[in-house]
Amino acid sequence: MSARAGDAVGAGEQLVTIAAVLLGALTSYVGSYFSERNRTRYELLTRWDDRKLTAYEGYIDRLRSVIFLAVQLYEDREGIRAADKTQEEMLAEHLEAARMRGRSFERIMLLGGDDVIEAAHKLNTIASEIDWQATGKLEGTLEEWRGRHRSVFRAINNFHEAARTDLGVQGNATGEKHPERDLLLPPSRPSSES
Repeated sequence: MSARAGDAVGAGEQLVTIAAVLLGALTSYVGSYFSERNRTRYELLTRWDDRKLTAYEGYIDRLRSVIFLAVQLYEDREGIRAADKTQEEMLAEHLEAARMRGRSFERIMLLGGDDVIEAAHKLNTIASEIDWQATGKLEGTLEEWRGRHRSVFRAINNFHEAARTDLGVQGNATGEKHPERDLLLPPSRPSSES
């Protein structure tokens, strides 16, 4: 073999080696790129799920606060149980809690999935009826009051279901394994006490 032929074979081997190194580097780069992209996508989804969970739990917490304040207001107004605050103080507290519930609802509108938003709309409608009866804007009997509470807690459970589905949580909060429970309320006053 001549020197020139040996140089050509050596150069060819070097080109094959360089091509193999370049192919390996390219393969490594592409693999790293896709791995990093998937990791970033997962982190973004996790971050949004964390924000959704915070929004969902904040909304329900504020909604329940308004309901509990409405109960105090209603019970005092109807003479069921006297409050240690004036009606004006309770109305102001209730109004502020309702304002904060509204702000929480706006977070649901920004972050929630379609089913969660729809469940929140239905929940707000029923909760508003409780507010209206507690403040005297809507007349109703004690049984209607209790019916509204049953409806709102069913709507809360529906909201929980929609939120769980939106967050990818397995299982159900309602259904056969979790039968519907009634409210824990004192019994109705006998008609002679009305």
